[in-house]
Amino acid sequence: MIDAVEWRIESEPVDYAVAAESMQARATAIAEGTASELVWLLEHPPVYTAGTSADPAELIDPRFPVHVTGRGGRYTYHGPGQRIGYVMLDLGKRGRDVRRFVHAIEDWVIAALARLDIPAFTADGRVGIWTLDEGVEAKIGAIGVRVKRWVTLHGFAINVQPELGHFDGIIPCGLPDFAVTSVKKLGKTPDFAALDTALAFEFADFMQTLSLAGQNEA
Repeated sequence: MIDAVEWRIESEPVDYAVAAESMQARATAIAEGTASELVWLLEHPPVYTAGTSADPAELIDPRFPVHVTGRGGRYTYHGPGQRIGYVMLDLGKRGRDVRRFVHAIEDWVIAALARLDIPAFTADGRVGIWTLDEGVEAKIGAIGVRVKRWVTLHGFAINVQPELGHFDGIIPCGLPDFAVTSVKKLGKTPDFAALDTALAFEFADFMQTLSLAGQNEA
């Protein structure tokens, strides 16, 4: 039985299709017990991705490649300056509660952002991570997951310093009345290393939440 969770941080952007194929292969290996669980932190070249609830009308200007994914959610943008976190964990031994898993990811990202002095929160009826940008609610992080054979795929995206104009080609997450923001736009230092460190520091609490779920089920 392989127990340790591997952390992998890429130094260069990874093509979305290549990353998706690698993620699928790793998730299969985790389900079969032949690979450890993985948290994979990376960036992508500019791309739009469509979740299982994507509405084609919300793809306004496909200026970048568009990939259909198996994750939940609608259209989102990934690109340089955005920290992507692919989280491949075995929920089979952690309660098999997908809703709890999503909420745990939200709490994890919010706690990490707090370490960067960015107050963030969730909003009823709006998936993702939100903050105040000049007093107005704006989205700083997206959440989208898939579960296959009780192994999780996909995860989160945090806007550190992406080109925010690239979001204009879609209606991000189907929410036309809300803007997106970034660590840089909020006037904070766009430091990937600091964010990665914050995510690592808060990871134990995230895992503890999932462990408690597994104990409760048992």
